[in-house]
Amino acid sequence: CEFFSADYSQIELRVMAHLSEDENMLEAFREGYDIHAATAAKIYHETMDSVTRDQRTKAKRANFGIIYGITVFGLAERLDIDRAEAKQLIDGYFETYPRVRDYMERSKESARTCGYAETVFHRRRYLPDINSHNATVRGFAERNAINAPIQGSAADIIKVAMVRIWKRFKEEGIRSKMILQVHDELNFSVYPEEREQVERIVIEEMQNACQLNVPLTADAGWGSNWLEAH
Repeated sequence: CEFFSADYSQIELRVMAHLSEDENMLEAFREGYDIHAATAAKIYHETMDSVTRDQRTKAKRANFGIIYGITVFGLAERLDIDRAEAKQLIDGYFETYPRVRDYMERSKESARTCGYAETVFHRRRYLPDINSHNATVRGFAERNAINAPIQGSAADIIKVAMVRIWKRFKEEGIRSKMILQVHDELNFSVYPEEREQVERIVIEEMQNACQLNVPLTADAGWGSNWLEAH
């Protein structure tokens, strides 16, 4: 058998674009831009072609860190930059994606009222500490209120894809097996003669597992082992 790996491309940021309905983020994904380069271009007021590797790296950390409540201090530590630059980066991020900040505040307020956060499939994460008088405990719950709908929705989507792929394999008499899920990635042991059919089924079902306001995309790789398939 051959090893086949398929993984979602930046699914958490795509879920964030869907939940926040931020026009700039939606546009970047709908147009198929490199989201990190697009973020860097807007933050640093550059054209996409002029963005440096360092700027893209910083924007990537901002993309993934800020939506999970990273602080100025945390971003400065992670990027090994001073706090003034980290603050400028965070401020620039929210100027670029203003509705992301709105989503974050809305998520916390909803959790305070309801006592839980929920995914796009309405699976709930209860947050009993969201109104705690202890600022540290409350802060942790607030970050979860922002985080749970994003990571939870990504988890829901890949589970839907897994169920649909299994059904398609069964319906179409596929002998190859789905053997492992790792975060946003599915791995398969595939008979060579089923190679094209398996890849088609997996990509179809992953990309159509949920209808968001931006397209879901999945990348695929083959090899004799997991390392090669990447």
